[in-house]
Amino acid sequence: MADRFFPNTMPSFVDETTIEESFLEGAKEPLLELLYLPYGTVCEKLKRVAFDLKETIVKETWVCKRGRVSDYTVYTGALGTAFLLFKAYQVTLDKNDLVLCSDIIKACDSASRGSGHVTFICGQAGVYSLGAVVAKHNEDEQLCDHYLTKFKEIELPKDLPNELLYGRAGFLWACSFLNKNIGRETISLTQIRAVVAEVIKSGRKMGKGRCPLMYEWHGKRYWGAAHGLAGIMHVLMDMELKADEVEDVKATLHYIIRNRFPSGNYPSSEGSESDRLVHWCHGAPGVALTLTKAAKVFGDDEFLKAAREAGEVVWRRGLLKRVGICHGISGNAYVFLSLYRLTGKEEYLYKAKAFACFLHDRAHTFICEGIMHKGNHPFSLFEGIGGMACLFLDLVEPFESRFPAYEL
Repeated sequence: MADRFFPNTMPSFVDETTIEESFLEGAKEPLLELLYLPYGTVCEKLKRVAFDLKETIVKETWVCKRGRVSDYTVYTGALGTAFLLFKAYQVTLDKNDLVLCSDIIKACDSASRGSGHVTFICGQAGVYSLGAVVAKHNEDEQLCDHYLTKFKEIELPKDLPNELLYGRAGFLWACSFLNKNIGRETISLTQIRAVVAEVIKSGRKMGKGRCPLMYEWHGKRYWGAAHGLAGIMHVLMDMELKADEVEDVKATLHYIIRNRFPSGNYPSSEGSESDRLVHWCHGAPGVALTLTKAAKVFGDDEFLKAAREAGEVVWRRGLLKRVGICHGISGNAYVFLSLYRLTGKEEYLYKAKAFACFLHDRAHTFICEGIMHKGNHPFSLFEGIGGMACLFLDLVEPFESRFPAYEL
């Protein structure tokens, strides 16, 4: 199990206000030097690195390909580069990033035709919703309307699964993204409600027994953020639910908490006894983000307690030998940013900073030495350095930070 992550030998907390100059002088290790620097100083370093990473990613995924798009998705494709450019624009307000972002989205629009995929992360809903939001920021009403029209023309297959990456939850997330960034009822509550009803109906049908809601994808009843309960519950908490549906969501989350491993980690699927994965997609990180949201939405102390306990698992076992946000250190760092936004406790901001400092200090060297996996798509948002660049930019304004394509 330990071969999946680096031992976390970093101090569990460093109070910047109590660090003495002599102590700083004695910190010879580069990683410790970074940890003991003031938060703002570290963020300036990380921001510069993020901009360098952005330029590299644009070159590798767009310029070198001469604008040709084969993979259009947010997950591993060109739309992930567009998402990163939009994030950079939100930090700097540099219109050049917004213009290039728009150009990439147009190419993704062409490449996505006929794909049949309907979600934000892996489908056309991502192209059209991000396209509309970027067009709005570009003050291009005609293009915004074009993307909104195409979004509203998306037809959901009857046999669509319910999970986040390829299913109904992923489509619903795109609806929420539009309604948040364009305006309430950009996508009508009636249209959204019809999809929510299908998700609830499907979950109740499979959940007969111990758990109120349960879902299956490719023959497994997953629990994690990408394909299972954590991701679906996360999205449902943004929906207008009936009272009995709210109770089902809460009871499903309580079920997950009751049936976690003794270690505090969470199974990847129903009945799994393998306590190995501490990823956003499977395990404690994705569940922690969902429980943090549940604590905010429902005001339930059990959800907050469980979220914090899951955060401890991420601190102990979350320095994965990968860089990405789906199953890497970058994604795990967002757990601490989410807990910080909810609680305001400096220990969580420090932990997010610590994971980022680890990446800054060691990721490049470890990848070159073959100690850390660069990802099957090394410049992508979810598997590669695109997610790391997003994390570094999000640390600049932690109260505005959001796990890409998951937190609204």
